Amino acid sequence: MVKHLDKKLNDLQKLFDLDFKNKNLLIRALTHSSYAYENNTLSNERLEFIGDAVLDLAVGRYLYDHIPESEGILTKKRAQEVCEDALVDYAKSFDLGQYLFLGKGEELSQGRSKPGILADAFEAFIGAIYIDRGIDETYKVLNKIVFPHVKKDLNKDDDDYKSKLQELVQSDKRTLKYEIVSEKGPAHDREFISRVYLDDYIIMGEGKGKTKKEAEQKAAFSALKKLAETDKEL
Repeated sequence: MVKHLDKKLNDLQKLFDLDFKNKNLLIRALTHSSYAYENNTLSNERLEFIGDAVLDLAVGRYLYDHIPESEGILTKKRAQEVCEDALVDYAKSFDLGQYLFLGKGEELSQGRSKPGILADAFEAFIGAIYIDRGIDETYKVLNKIVFPHVKKDLNKDDDDYKSKLQELVQSDKRTLKYEIVSEKGPAHDREFISRVYLDDYIIMGEGKGKTKKEAEQKAAFSALKKLAETDKEL
């Protein structure tokens, strides 16, 4: 068991040319609360807090250096690059799930593929590196995993359909409400259906997605498409 643990930790460190001074920090970053509860140890929840702050700062600086636009655009772009969907993409890009320590229940329910667990673990991993080795070592992961992803999105058309729909609604002093009306599939392959309502009762659009956020964005897109096709005002 010890040899297996050492190999798991060493493989992950080699991937990014890291060398933790305190291996316990790395173990904690990979420890989900379910495992911590069953084994009376510490989970990665506190490290998530640090990792979240480090990612906000680092991604914010990267965008500041590469986008000569207003604070509003920078803020929106940063939110897109550190949201749960983005964090899951970062985690999946190097199969972070295989390194996690999960409780028996989470292991049986495909916890290694759950978006929430992967997103939190990625933040905790970043937090652990920062605390143990500082910001320069943290950039080994950021440069290899995060910034290439951000770079691809720099000139990408804005696909924040919820914001676009919200802007239309606000101009007419109307309100929007999103509701998850269906949720199905196994834990590692969920499908959500979201519906967006105008003024709580008018159905504007519906969308499917692997996450709630994706389903809501697609519902907003559906609403915008209908408005464009019919040339209607809200």
